[in-house]
Amino acid sequence: MTLNIATLFESVADAVPDRVVLTCESEQRSYAQLEVRANRLAHHLQSVGVGPGDHVAVHMRNRIEYVECVLACLKVRAVPINVNYRYVEAELVHVYGNSQAVALIVEAEYLAAARAALASCPTVGHVVVVDSAAPAADDTAGYEPALAAQSPERDFGPRSADDKFIIYTGGTTGYPKGVVWRHEDFYFAALSGANTSGPPRLTLEEVVAAAVANSAAPVFLLVPPLMHGAAVYSLLTAFLAGSRRVIMRDFDAVEALRVIEAERVTGITVVGDGIARPLAEAMEQHPEIDLSSLKMVGSGGALFSTGVKDQLRERVPGLVIKDAFGASETGNDGIVEFAADGTKRIRSNPNMVLVDNDFRPVGPGIEGFIARSGHVPLEYWGDPVKSASTFPVIDGIRMAVLGDRGILEGDGTIVLLGRGSNCINSGGEKIYPEEVEQALKTHPAVYDALVVGIPDKRFGQRVAAAVALREGHSGASPEELTEYCRTQVAGYKIPRVVVFAEEVKRSPSGKADYPWALRTVLAAD
Repeated sequence: MTLNIATLFESVADAVPDRVVLTCESEQRSYAQLEVRANRLAHHLQSVGVGPGDHVAVHMRNRIEYVECVLACLKVRAVPINVNYRYVEAELVHVYGNSQAVALIVEAEYLAAARAALASCPTVGHVVVVDSAAPAADDTAGYEPALAAQSPERDFGPRSADDKFIIYTGGTTGYPKGVVWRHEDFYFAALSGANTSGPPRLTLEEVVAAAVANSAAPVFLLVPPLMHGAAVYSLLTAFLAGSRRVIMRDFDAVEALRVIEAERVTGITVVGDGIARPLAEAMEQHPEIDLSSLKMVGSGGALFSTGVKDQLRERVPGLVIKDAFGASETGNDGIVEFAADGTKRIRSNPNMVLVDNDFRPVGPGIEGFIARSGHVPLEYWGDPVKSASTFPVIDGIRMAVLGDRGILEGDGTIVLLGRGSNCINSGGEKIYPEEVEQALKTHPAVYDALVVGIPDKRFGQRVAAAVALREGHSGASPEELTEYCRTQVAGYKIPRVVVFAEEVKRSPSGKADYPWALRTVLAAD
């Protein structure tokens, strides 16, 4: 049976139609309710000419309609395109235009920005506005009226494992790129084969049987924006496993704790310290909130420091913390383990190797780029040059090679060093920012920090840090922090410049904004 995401979802929905699968604020959907509404939207898309292979931009914050849009597109073999709701006109022009979207589904809050961008995007021929209060317009359709006018039946054509799923990623060092996956590859690599705790399920029948048996499935609170790749991984994995996801319109740490209490959430998905640290602080400030149901915190996509993990464990005894390694270009690669000395490792994975600059494997003890083979994406949409460097085919085997560096150990374990594109070269010594950030964040005065390299006449680059202090610690000095780092990392890794900022800038999903950090330290240096 074809491992197509839409077909898998429909099969699970048929098996457990009344099970609640999605909650957002006061709304919730069972599998059957989500299925019917997605069918209606899928028929609307077909009625305006959207068909197999067409791209549909989805431009909104977290809400149930976002999920319905993704499923509706997949049902008609179209491709949902995730749009960052914080983008301004030039960035929207890029995503709408680069993806060659033929339709746009946009939240009314962002309609004005969308209209400005659409003037430069002639491929977009149809716009659906998500908000019952949105003003009527001749060139747009209202979301609820569009659904009401269409059939709830599932009468779509056959699908394929080769159907495409695209995730637009990046944007901190240039415009985002669309990572193109086959459904089957996406299922195994990004959705863990519908089984995050064991071997992948290889057939539709296995998926359905496991979902039916999962009647007491854990309830996860999904904090990151759904336009973030890791959030979509978690959402779709849950749907295929018969689990429920709770999503929030906007992240507020205290409100997230109240949701955990009200919904008896057993796990929460975050993106590193950008989300986990405010949660830990809120736990300390609001001990009256009942978090007894919470058993696990999972993170991916950003630094999750040991200090924040310790804070969480102090507030929730017995809490299991999983720090995942992966990316939009590779999927879910495994769980990161931290040694007492701060070294990060990922256990042996037969699909992961280290390669040199020519994409040839390197042996134990040699530093190289981390590469994944097997179920990997096909390309970056419309960008053959970047595709060739990120998804090379070597000896007939396609790999995904990002900027992450590592060292292979004798047992196949990979020691993670950091992102090569952010690596600081100071007098020939390589310094990975995350290691220095980790050291800074263990200081009691530091709330958040980003580390970058700035020009140095003698050594080429020197280490600089943009730091946000905790409330009540304004007396901390740059000298105090640099001396503290001397006890945590080698001397050549110590920040030579420390700049205090009111807030360390991060993306809506919590990822580091290194260009902002570089501008900040250069302006103050």
